[in-house]
Amino acid sequence: MQLEVFIRLLHNMSIITLTTDLGYTDHRVAAIKGSILSLNPAATIIDISHNIQPHNLLETSYIVKNAYHHFPKKSIHIITIDSLYHEARKYLLCLVDGHYFLVPDNGLLHLIFFDIKPESIYEITINNRFDDKVKCSITDIFVPVANHLINGGIPEVIGRKITKTKELSLPKARYLPLENMIVGEVIYIDHYGNVVSNITKDLFHKHFSSNTTFNIKFRNLKLKKIHQRYTEIIKDYSLESSYHGKQLAIFNEANYLEISIYKGNKQNGAKTLFGLDIGEKIFVEFSIEK
Repeated sequence: MQLEVFIRLLHNMSIITLTTDLGYTDHRVAAIKGSILSLNPAATIIDISHNIQPHNLLETSYIVKNAYHHFPKKSIHIITIDSLYHEARKYLLCLVDGHYFLVPDNGLLHLIFFDIKPESIYEITINNRFDDKVKCSITDIFVPVANHLINGGIPEVIGRKITKTKELSLPKARYLPLENMIVGEVIYIDHYGNVVSNITKDLFHKHFSSNTTFNIKFRNLKLKKIHQRYTEIIKDYSLESSYHGKQLAIFNEANYLEISIYKGNKQNGAKTLFGLDIGEKIFVEFSIEK
């Protein structure tokens, strides 16, 4: 009987994830977790990232989009990038793809879910009135709402349903038929210095065929092959160390075209060695074999 009760509790347990640009130097991340645990000591808190570049919504959207779906349905995702409290700002509770998201109405929701329609969106109306107390959007608004959801509360109690939110658009890669070329740009740089473009695997294969060759061009460099995995460049694994620093292109786990340095890092990765940064153009030129 005790085992059955434990399994039932585990099944009903909600997970709260945190995504912020607060870093780990200050007290703020610990304060958020302490606020959650003060309301619910049994809460399960998972960090997605606290090292996002300050106020960087594009970086946030890439990280969250590629992380959230690995969590169980009904997980609660608190995302606080560009979320400073203001009495005129909306704070949102959104149900998307079976997950709850607590976000400021700054366009981030639309960046993450440009291809998925939310099931419902609520403007949070509890604890969002201006008074003499200095408010924090996270601990004063998002944490109580997350606790409300953990306890089985319904969204209608803490907010009013809305349909309009601020929209921002991701930069999209495009195909230029006259030039027979895809033009994209860098949208993300990961921990290893790998450079991720917005050129998707689907877009590439839409214009690539068996009688077509291609060149991936960026700055004054070009690559002629897309590998299936990072280690595919290694011909003899006993000589693996000799491949360190080799350049390659790959479609990453998110199916975006990525420019990489094998076993690179922040100091000697693709970003540094190629001088690439967010917004830099990436080209895929196609030509017909004769």
